[in-house]
Amino acid sequence: MAKPLIINRDPALGALPWRAYLEMTKPKVVALMLLTVLVGMCLATPAALPIQPLIFGLIGIAMMAGSAAALNHLIDRRIDAMMARTYNRPLPKGRISVAKALGFAAGIGTVGFAVLYTLVNPLTAWLTFASLIGYALIYTAYLKRATSQNIVIGGLAGAMPPLLGWTAITNEFHGNALLLVIIIFTWTPPHFWALAIHRRAEYAKVNIPMLPVTHGVAFTKTCILLYTLLLAIACLLPVIVGMCGPFYLVSSTLLSCGFIYKAWQLKYQDNDEHAMQTFRFSIYHLMLLFLALLVDHYLFI
Repeated sequence: MAKPLIINRDPALGALPWRAYLEMTKPKVVALMLLTVLVGMCLATPAALPIQPLIFGLIGIAMMAGSAAALNHLIDRRIDAMMARTYNRPLPKGRISVAKALGFAAGIGTVGFAVLYTLVNPLTAWLTFASLIGYALIYTAYLKRATSQNIVIGGLAGAMPPLLGWTAITNEFHGNALLLVIIIFTWTPPHFWALAIHRRAEYAKVNIPMLPVTHGVAFTKTCILLYTLLLAIACLLPVIVGMCGPFYLVSSTLLSCGFIYKAWQLKYQDNDEHAMQTFRFSIYHLMLLFLALLVDHYLFI
């Protein structure tokens, strides 16, 4: 008689082991990041995208982004165990050991770098590696614990994906790609500060100097509102340089108005729900903004 198939599950949580590894890569964050990579690729050329850098560029960048996320889990495992938002992550719960997490992060990061270097181009490989170091080590291991401007300075690493997509196709820097980086760089602080307001007590508990902890909620709300105004200007840069047309102009204007309105509500209306509403809206803002870039590119190519 054939033996029944036994699938190894966590005895306490009933989770398949691969799910824990997948969770460490922050797949939802990586998916949004890959959208911006794809838009960078598409805007880099008026012609059809070459298949090899398209496919292997997305695969390599995704693997290295997943590696950076896993390293973030590894470095933050102690504070994650003390925060309600993160206590159930694989490392605090013991679903994955530190050694296995490190090996997993190193493994997918190395493979991702090799894919980019050999099948895309060295420039994209090294830029993606620099982004990994910037997020996993400079931001997570140092800036996050050192300054209230952590997300402002460290946000540059997270803003790189459109440039990575651009260089994957062209193998060169271009000013238009940097405009897309500026948009995400400006978007990051109001996006994350809204979440930090909601989780202020938890960040204070683990001694992470997020802006609402060090400067207060009222000051942070003002900064969010001011940054949404700055972001609205940044979103117009592709139009100003002739990179985009009327569809993107209308779309970005509506999205900017929506973000400013959410920030205005957060600042001037006393409602505890506004912080998370602003945070969620910011995610849709970035996703729809880059989709508008994509649609506009092919409408007016």
